[in-house]
Amino acid sequence: MNKKSSIVQFIPVMLCFFSMGFVDLVGSATNFVKADLGLNASQAGFLPSLVFFWFLIFSVPTGMLMNKIGRKKTVLLSLALTLVSLLIPIFGTGYYAMLVAFSLLGIGNAVMQTSLNPLVSGLINPSRLASTLTFGQFVKALASLLAPYLMAWGAIELLPTFGLGWRVLFPLFAAVCLLSIAALGATPIQEERPDKVTGFRECLVLLRIPFVLICFLGIMCHVGIDVGTNTFAPQILTEKFGLSVEEAVIGTQIYFYFRTGGCLLGSLILAKMSAKSFFAFSVLCMLVGMIGLFVATSQAMVLTSIAFIGFGNSNVFSVIFAQALNRQPNEKNEISGLMIMGLFGGTVFPLCMGFAQDAVGVAGAVAVMTLGVIYLAFYTLKIKKAE
Repeated sequence: MNKKSSIVQFIPVMLCFFSMGFVDLVGSATNFVKADLGLNASQAGFLPSLVFFWFLIFSVPTGMLMNKIGRKKTVLLSLALTLVSLLIPIFGTGYYAMLVAFSLLGIGNAVMQTSLNPLVSGLINPSRLASTLTFGQFVKALASLLAPYLMAWGAIELLPTFGLGWRVLFPLFAAVCLLSIAALGATPIQEERPDKVTGFRECLVLLRIPFVLICFLGIMCHVGIDVGTNTFAPQILTEKFGLSVEEAVIGTQIYFYFRTGGCLLGSLILAKMSAKSFFAFSVLCMLVGMIGLFVATSQAMVLTSIAFIGFGNSNVFSVIFAQALNRQPNEKNEISGLMIMGLFGGTVFPLCMGFAQDAVGVAGAVAVMTLGVIYLAFYTLKIKKAE
């Protein structure tokens, strides 16, 4: 593949990564929906849980679908589902309309994450896969960072004039999604031959491969730490230092800032440094952050600890995903489905953290995340065997 064709393919693919980040609008949007519709906590909490539920259901079938229609067509399907999900809130503002919209957003994102990563793997050298996926995560994180600011801007500035308020985010993101469909659809991509494994059972059987299984569990831990930090960081600030909910949001903002910066820096470092060494450094950062949350005596210490966790967790997904794909190069579609199914950890971890917090306070929630970090330290020892 020559350099010109690589750039022509790279730009539409990165647009797709940006569209992948639209799923993170669910967290901020839930707060606005709750206020608009007067929902109770359980009704509001059901909205974001839909996203991770669909990862459990659709990830492996998407891996099978790619064998039949190809990776590019599967990504285009995911973008179409995402586009529909973004159009619904513009015209329907009721609770059930939002349930449908968030469900389609979750399904589209599950299909996209399963198909886009192996599509990228067929365009670049395997040795650069981790750094490329990390840069894609950086582009995805830009959408995640942009969402709450656009919602706040719409709620404050546009409501009196246009009536959309915070929902102005949806037509803006829908336009970008439409652009992504057009750009990818017009881009010629020569794909690898379909994988041999085609059945649902045959996909799950791949978990019998020890390294595939530990990668799957590693993805669960990564997402659990990610969602757990986003959810419980403000609660730590509230419980320990009495901050209001509005003030405590800075915990989540700090996490996203350092996670986004870590993705950009990681894409450069992984191009020069071994995956094993950088992964070990990332895990060390998270471990320092978890210890800091246990012993913190000031807000500054808590925020610093959150920054360490955000930076450390920024490159975990890309390294694990690349390791898994490179370990089973003839079954990339199925491996991708299994790894994305591991994002269901975003549901499992917060539930465990919630029970632990009820029992012993926020220290219990931090302890659950720390177990995830300890597992990732164990995973670090296994990376060398896959290289």
